[in-house]
Amino acid sequence: MAATSISSATNKLTDQSPLLLHNTAARPSATHLSFSNSSVSLQKLSISSTSRNLKSGGSAVAAVSVLKTVEGSELASKSRSSDPVIKPPKPTILVSEKLGEAGLDLLRSYGDVECLYNLSQEELLAKISEFDALIVRSGTKVTRQVFEAAKGKLKVVGRAGVGIDNVDLQAATELGCLVVNAPTANTIAAAEHGIALLASMARNVAQADASIKAGKWLRTKYVGVSLVGKTLAIMGFGKVGSEVARRAKGLGMHVIAHDPYAPADRARALGVELVSFDQAISTADFVSLHMPLTPTTNKIFNDATFAKMKKGVRIINVARGGVIDEDALVRALDEGIVAQAALDVFTEEPPSKDSKLVQHENVTVTPHLGASTKEAQEGVAVEIAEAVVGALRGELSATAVNAPMVPPEVLSELAPYVILAEKLGRLAVQLVAGGSGIQSVKVVYGSTRDSDNLDTRLLRAMITKGIIEPISDAHINLVNADFTAKQKGLRISEEKVIVDSSPENPIDSIQVQISNVGSKFESALLENGNISIEGKVKDGIPHLTRVGSFSVDVSLEGNLILCRQVDQPGMIGQVGNILGESNVNVSFMSVGRTVKRMTAIMAIGVDEAPNKETLKKIGEVSAVEEFVFLDL
Repeated sequence: MAATSISSATNKLTDQSPLLLHNTAARPSATHLSFSNSSVSLQKLSISSTSRNLKSGGSAVAAVSVLKTVEGSELASKSRSSDPVIKPPKPTILVSEKLGEAGLDLLRSYGDVECLYNLSQEELLAKISEFDALIVRSGTKVTRQVFEAAKGKLKVVGRAGVGIDNVDLQAATELGCLVVNAPTANTIAAAEHGIALLASMARNVAQADASIKAGKWLRTKYVGVSLVGKTLAIMGFGKVGSEVARRAKGLGMHVIAHDPYAPADRARALGVELVSFDQAISTADFVSLHMPLTPTTNKIFNDATFAKMKKGVRIINVARGGVIDEDALVRALDEGIVAQAALDVFTEEPPSKDSKLVQHENVTVTPHLGASTKEAQEGVAVEIAEAVVGALRGELSATAVNAPMVPPEVLSELAPYVILAEKLGRLAVQLVAGGSGIQSVKVVYGSTRDSDNLDTRLLRAMITKGIIEPISDAHINLVNADFTAKQKGLRISEEKVIVDSSPENPIDSIQVQISNVGSKFESALLENGNISIEGKVKDGIPHLTRVGSFSVDVSLEGNLILCRQVDQPGMIGQVGNILGESNVNVSFMSVGRTVKRMTAIMAIGVDEAPNKETLKKIGEVSAVEEFVFLDL
């Protein structure tokens, strides 16, 4: 699994923290759900039109039916004990980009494999209907047109690597095709390359080599810096980041890390201190980037970020090019804020020949070689081959990045609560402060039904999606939600409480609690110290109904401001006027209190994101004791 995102769930949003959780979920309109890389799509769909995804009679839809193998086809079912045994044809597998021989051998042991490299899009469209499986790397674009041209035959697409930007996940899910990737095999290779860049940059290896080959002997110009005793900040403490930490400790470096989901016990075991985003970048001598590229990490290293760094810092990036604002990095290099940079990835690959960043004398570059070792390439080949073969057999892969269909009768009931579950997860993670990371989440469902009559797997997956996906490259769905949460050290427990409510509604309320973390908004804490928020669905729209011990009632649409203030007349007007003067439209407002004239919570739904100055004015209102802005 790729490194977790480093988008800070621990920085104050009033300081324009990098954590902005975008609302990408559509409002429920019918009974069909599909997961994609960033959104929940609920569309009108007749069961008869997707019979290939549903078992007859509208019963439970298993992934096996989506990934129906040849062994389950009509040809196999026609075979009878009194007839000659008819062996079903082997699955057909198209490999469109170079794959290691070990992986090809595994594929050939199960199916008929055809390797057709460098296919044009037109050639791929013409051929794809002949195959049950397609394996690609990053060069082949698996678009909606490809899935449609497959005419229902394509059962699985395997991406030999981590990123799946070149695969249309929405189309794959809608058309019943599983997508799997190979997220772990290149971990060591990427970590080793990060260390190679770290050491070569510190000792000016590339520049000195070029100098000697140009006939020069400049010993004094290329004096380097020692690594021993220096502080290395690892931004994104997932698999690759952890392996970089192991190696850096061996070099005598002091290692700190930032990752809101990194288990504290795993970090301690490696002798690594988990810190906040700002503490990491402001104290490090070297900064090594290992986060994915997501909307929240896009250009997260920009002018403002570089301004907070120690002068003379050195940066290594073997993650994704887009996490750095390359123009800002050039400026930081020219100003001496950043002494050197070592880059394996770029916003545009390959970068332009006249790129100021690439040509900068203090920058060491390599052409995206992080996973380019013989061992890693073979490992990726085997990992993706195993995932594809498993999928063709009808097994659920732990590396699946899209979801099978869910029972239509369950979906019909739970569809209104899907968006509520995801938004509660998104809201809860924004309330977390501190650098220890989220480890324990408890979900409490209020329902008239007992546990045996309430299937909450879908809702649990959506809460997990809301917590993890906005600041991670993981694509959460019903297949991999529990797997991904476990891998990130996130424990999600569920409790069902019987309540007196309408028996027509399967769920009355959903409460999300996060324990053992600090909160940016102390009023969200219960007496036990847990962050707690609760919501309900009203007239088909998700509502926030409780924050900590305070009752509120505000629609979870757009953005949200939570204020704790002295319960006195005029507060709504003061805050409303500030927002109005900034042309920020208020959609909903709700005030909750526990004791009259003491303390109240004001929840304000706003259509636009207030600017920093507007938020500052709200904080300066004398009766406002604390507030937080949340992007849903």
